[in-house]
Order: sequence, then C-alpha cells, then structure tokens
Amino acid sequence: MITVPLYFDYCATTPCDPRVVEEMLPYFTHHYGNTASRDHGFGWMAKEATEHAREQVAHLIQANPKQIVFTSGATEAINLALKGLAEANASKGKHIITARTEHTAVLDTCAYLEEKGFSITYLHTDQQGQISLEDLEHAIRKETICIALMYANNETGVIHPVKAIGTIARKYGVCFMCDATQAVGKIPVNVEDIDLMPFSAHKLYGPKGVGALYVRNNKTILQQLHGGAHERGNRSGTLNTPGIIGFGKAAEICHMESATLRDKMERELLASLPGSFVNGSGNRLPHVSNILFPGIDSEQLLLTVSKHLALSRGSACSGIVQQPSHVLLAMGLTREDARNSIRISLGRFTKEEEVNFAVGLLTETVRKLQPVYERD
Repeated sequence: MITVPLYFDYCATTPCDPRVVEEMLPYFTHHYGNTASRDHGFGWMAKEATEHAREQVAHLIQANPKQIVFTSGATEAINLALKGLAEANASKGKHIITARTEHTAVLDTCAYLEEKGFSITYLHTDQQGQISLEDLEHAIRKETICIALMYANNETGVIHPVKAIGTIARKYGVCFMCDATQAVGKIPVNVEDIDLMPFSAHKLYGPKGVGALYVRNNKTILQQLHGGAHERGNRSGTLNTPGIIGFGKAAEICHMESATLRDKMERELLASLPGSFVNGSGNRLPHVSNILFPGIDSEQLLLTVSKHLALSRGSACSGIVQQPSHVLLAMGLTREDARNSIRISLGRFTKEEEVNFAVGLLTETVRKLQPVYERD
C-alpha cells in the first residue's frame, strides 16, 4: 500500500534516519552539558561525545578528526572557506576560479568578494555540465589563490573530475575548495586532493542545522565568527551537541545509494515519453535525475502531481522568485527548456513500487498536459 505524497526530493534534504534520532535524544534532556564547560562531568561528557562524532565524520571522508570544523551547515562552511581563505591570502593574490554551475552559496559568496576587490573567473561547462580542465589550467594566474569547484552538481548530479582538478591546483600551488554537500554519503569521497571541503548533515540522513568544513591546513583560513576560540580558533560559538551527535551517527551508518532505481526510472520515462531527455550525462551521482519534458511547464507539472509526488525544479536554495535554473542555462539550455525541466532525486527509503507509481503518474500527466501547450 502506497501512502502519498511520495518524496522524490532527496537532493533538497533527507529525513533523519530513526537511528540518528535515537542517538541524539539523550543530548537534549540528560547529557545537555556545554562542550566548553571544563569544570564538571556534564561538559566532559558533551566534549567526549562530540569528539567521537568528529571521528565518525572524519572517517567518512578519510580525513583526520583534527581537520573537521563543525558549522551550522554547508552554507556557513562555504562562507568560512571562501571568505576565510580570501582574508588570509589577500597579500598573495585576489583571484578565484569557479564555475557558472556552482551552488548559489558559492556564487553569491564570490559575488560578495568581487565587491571587495577580488577578481573571479567563471568557467563555462559543456552541454553535459562538465568543465574543461584545459580551460581551468589556462585561467590560473600568478595571483590565483583558490579554485572553487564542486564535487557533484546539486541539480544534475554531474560529478567533476576532482582528482584531476586537485592535481592542477597542486601543480600551481593554488588552494582547492570543493563543495561536496551533495556527494558525501552518496558516493565514496576522499579528501586526498582537496584543501577545503564543506558538507552538511541533513543531506545524508542527519539533522538540519549542522555541517562541517574539512580544513587540510589550519593556517589556510581566518575565522569569520568571533567570540571565542572554539573549533581550534576557526569558528566561535557554542557547539550544537545533539546535532553533532546526529551528524556523527549519520556518517557512521551511511551506505552508498544504489543506481538501480534511478536508472530504471529514467529508462521507463524516456521510453514512455518520446522527446524527453536527461540533462547531464556521463559520471553522475547515482540517485539524481534532471529530465526535460519538451513543451511542459515544470511549475504546472509539479503542481498537478503535488498531491501525490514531491518533486522540484532544482535547488531548494534558489530563493522565493522562481527563475530558470542557472545551472541548466550555463549548460546551454534555452530558458524555455530550463523551465521544462524537473529534478527527481531518490534516497535510502525509496521503494521500487514508489518508483513505478511515480513513473506512471508522470507519464500520464505529461501526456495530458502536452496537447495544452501544443495548441498554444
């Protein structure tokens, strides 16, 4: 028996795994000490628990626990990484390289730094959402201090060649900041070739309001929140102990997503709806699909199925006023094609019968809506 609406927006957020919730609960009511309280057992217990969680999170990305800085989420981690790096290295140079398909948190922070006198190079991508490594290398200048390119795209799932990017960054002595918010917990992630890496708990079945920044070298950045020496001087503020405990548990139990259901869904939708196609191809996250249905306004489609399916047009962080996806536009789609595209993301709790239901309903709805737009 299927209970609707079905959730197919796992890129926006994931439900807390029940095991994560169970692990967190005692830290709200019984073990509620402040990790910075060093004079009694309540503080010692909180400190010990958060350090254990730090080890769990570090293990997931193959890092040293001392390289993990806890934050309120990936957006704060991105701001800390880019602004902190910019301030720490302004005397060396004021040039940053990123891509037009990056998450808004990166693009908006880069725009802020431009206002402060930094120069930003925005790389273009091909129609599949991939950057050119040759273009990247040609963009590097003597004053370049950072390459900011994501691990995997939040709208298409396209995975960047992280190891190759890291090799180029090391070749020129440039810091590599890699937003891995969508990748961690979905595919194996190794920080070997990365200097700064933001990610978040709520994307991997942990709680909202807690994230982390991996920092290879503690001298790379300057803190942006002042008012204490928390997190080895990188981020002031009382730690969110229950959230961090949940983050650690989520990291511990994280297992990789299966591509089977996503691939099955794509095959059946494309076969049933001629003319539709997947935006972005090649190496992608195994649970994300961005599909274009020609002639179908995505807003109308999502509203029509909203009682039964929770889908999206793209990033949940794009603001109140809906605009065509900047990611799809950067990949060369027209504004109309971008408006005709939706993102479907599956997760740990998605069942095959739910995918079958979604495919059937989307196929039926698109067929009903197509004549309306063809007459227009």
